[in-house]
Amino acid sequence: MRKPFETLVVSLALVGITPMDAEAASLTDGMKEGAPTFKSAGPLAFGPEGMLFVADTKAATITAIATGDVSAGAASKPLKVEGIDQKIAALLGVTGDQILINDMVVSPLSRNTYLAVSRGRGTDATPVIIKVNVEGRVEVAAFEKVKFSRAELPDAPVDGVVGTGNRQSNPRQETITDIAFLEDRVVVAGLSNEEFSSTLRAIPFPFKAVQNGTSVEMYHGAHGRFETRSPIRTFVPLKVGNELQLLAAYTCTPLVQFSVADLKPGAKIKGKTVAELGNRNRPLDMIVYQREGKDFLLLANSSRGLMKISTDHIESTENISTPVPDGAKKGLPYETIANWTGIEQLDRFDSKQALVVRRGEGGALSLESLALP
Repeated sequence: MRKPFETLVVSLALVGITPMDAEAASLTDGMKEGAPTFKSAGPLAFGPEGMLFVADTKAATITAIATGDVSAGAASKPLKVEGIDQKIAALLGVTGDQILINDMVVSPLSRNTYLAVSRGRGTDATPVIIKVNVEGRVEVAAFEKVKFSRAELPDAPVDGVVGTGNRQSNPRQETITDIAFLEDRVVVAGLSNEEFSSTLRAIPFPFKAVQNGTSVEMYHGAHGRFETRSPIRTFVPLKVGNELQLLAAYTCTPLVQFSVADLKPGAKIKGKTVAELGNRNRPLDMIVYQREGKDFLLLANSSRGLMKISTDHIESTENISTPVPDGAKKGLPYETIANWTGIEQLDRFDSKQALVVRRGEGGALSLESLALP
């Protein structure tokens, strides 16, 4: 999902960390060569050297692909691809209603865009990775002969429906809800098979043995209770004070801060709830960007529009630990960007633009760049 590696480099440099000190060897040492296969294609993230990470929720794996897409991109000119779903459907030989765009990420080097797509719906859907270049040309990503490696999650939930009535769900579908590359590891949000099933995992890269994740707990003001089984929907890394943190958004919509240093295998940690942003809402995607020396978050939502959230006073913001009833807001302030409507996916395009997947009138999707607010 949507955390440009170049942004992380800046954040890490501020705390004295050099990304991938071991890069002198090679990130591709020990990788297989061939065509990686997937049972599903969900959250995406880029690392250094054009390394694309693809989350496969059905298989409970993360695949690293050396894309070779490393040509340095110039300052990006505006991009708009109308009917991106229709163009992908034509490319794959189906109708537009048989295409789902599960995630979108921009290469921080080339500025080319990669989309995780489902061809078809339901259990028989086929995963495909689509590439859109800076000129708007749409094609299937050429991964027939690439170097790749795979990390298998050892504590994924069992694949099967649980619950009764309207509360039925398959926890396996939320094994991986978002991913990001940080320093020398892939951070993964989702569910595990532990009793406290909401989980963050920090998987060292290059991939070797994968250990169990970190169980995470947070206080949900709208629900008036601590929760350990609600998955993080989307997150971003952010430097707070002298520490690298994750800001994670949950359904209905608490924003919670976790320390990256606390992500240890088998540990149980409790986050700091820094905002309640309103109930009856599902966060869809989130990015961080800088303007005039300050950090801001952009959070796309299912029913509460596009929020621009200031992190100015996050260190002194109280830890919300009492109920916030009736859809009220509390904590970090935000403004709604009224003209950013229908946003379903977003990523940083360059220092001045975001790239979004946007649903317009009639339900058609477009891929377009917008000036950061």
